Amino acid sequence: MTRLARGENVEIVCSPTSVAVAGARRGEVDLMVFQLGANGRVRSDEDFVFFNNPSSPEGAVRLAAADGVDLDLAAVPADIDKLSIAVALDDSVPGSLADRAGLGVVVENSGVSLGADASGLSTERAAVLVEVYRRGSGWKVRNVSAGWDGGLAVLVTEHGVDVTDSDSADDVAVRTVPDELGLPFEKRQKLDMRKREVAKVLLHKGAGETRARVVLVIDKTGSMRRQYSTRAINRVVERMVPVATQIDDGRLEPYLYAKNFARLPDIAVHEVDSWCDTFLHLGGVHGGIDYKAIGGYNDELPIMTDIISSLPPRGGTPTLVLFFTDGGFQQRGKISELMRRASSLPAFWQFVGIGRADYGLLEKLDTLDGRTLDNAGFFAVDDLDTIDDAELYRRLLSEFPDWLRAAKSAGVVG
Repeated sequence: MTRLARGENVEIVCSPTSVAVAGARRGEVDLMVFQLGANGRVRSDEDFVFFNNPSSPEGAVRLAAADGVDLDLAAVPADIDKLSIAVALDDSVPGSLADRAGLGVVVENSGVSLGADASGLSTERAAVLVEVYRRGSGWKVRNVSAGWDGGLAVLVTEHGVDVTDSDSADDVAVRTVPDELGLPFEKRQKLDMRKREVAKVLLHKGAGETRARVVLVIDKTGSMRRQYSTRAINRVVERMVPVATQIDDGRLEPYLYAKNFARLPDIAVHEVDSWCDTFLHLGGVHGGIDYKAIGGYNDELPIMTDIISSLPPRGGTPTLVLFFTDGGFQQRGKISELMRRASSLPAFWQFVGIGRADYGLLEKLDTLDGRTLDNAGFFAVDDLDTIDDAELYRRLLSEFPDWLRAAKSAGVVG
């Protein structure tokens, strides 16, 4: 393999090219590509390819994975001079890119492998690793390995990306809650992007003005160990907060459950990281809560019964329950009967299966008979980090607006 030192460049063939980025991982070190004109800036925000926009408009640049990019150099528009391949530390990750051992790039072009280590970085939180650029009628690749201490916010601004709340294509009205004022600039930008995706789904489903209480339930059983140890659950919480900003007051009402359950303090927008560090554990005593008492195997009846008991009578304010679990619903008959009784109450239950498991009853909720309304949805994902925000929110919120319209017609909600 030919290795390029920092600043070194070499010619490549105009053919399909793949770029693998060692050290990139969704939610930790995010990978992105900028299609740049002669002025070094994007033509529009559509030229910014990242997890929420995984392909350029013409398809010449595609995110193949959290750590890979596919380039079709022949399809790059004539007014694009350069493709900058960059990474940025997630706001929740401390330190700098220099702390990420092995960060680097391998470019595969027409059977030739080119390596480019990210050398010379020190305090940068975002950096362009390599750039693929036109030279005459051909193409070259350069090891750049240079960036910005300010992280994602400075990186995208430097390349001309507009990260304001406006969305000309959909005219989406994005709600802002007071707690956002306590966020650093970078975190607020990421939150804004996610809020916009939530608002788009609601708008397209005719529920742009929806207001509801949002409850978050998280499985704490032993089989969820990997989800906790990799902090995947932390990222789930972070991605659910934008939902609460658009249909509630920005605060999530959280529970952990196993055999028993614990009602945890509300999750505020500006306290997500500290809340996760305090409360997302499988054992020990945290925030005054004995996690051993919650248990290590699952029984959904206590937590579901408690939430149902908190619901207002028919005609009250709707509740959206976001229920994350890796399955194991053993008491199928009792849970089915509970869901039948709950179908006349103002709550919609969105179950999300995470990890590889046998979800059993959850997969049959859409066809459960004997209910006043279809009050539950379910989808399963082996790894939520592989789904971009637009797709996650589409799956998460696609059935809730339909239930809400039916519930209003039936007098179940006001």
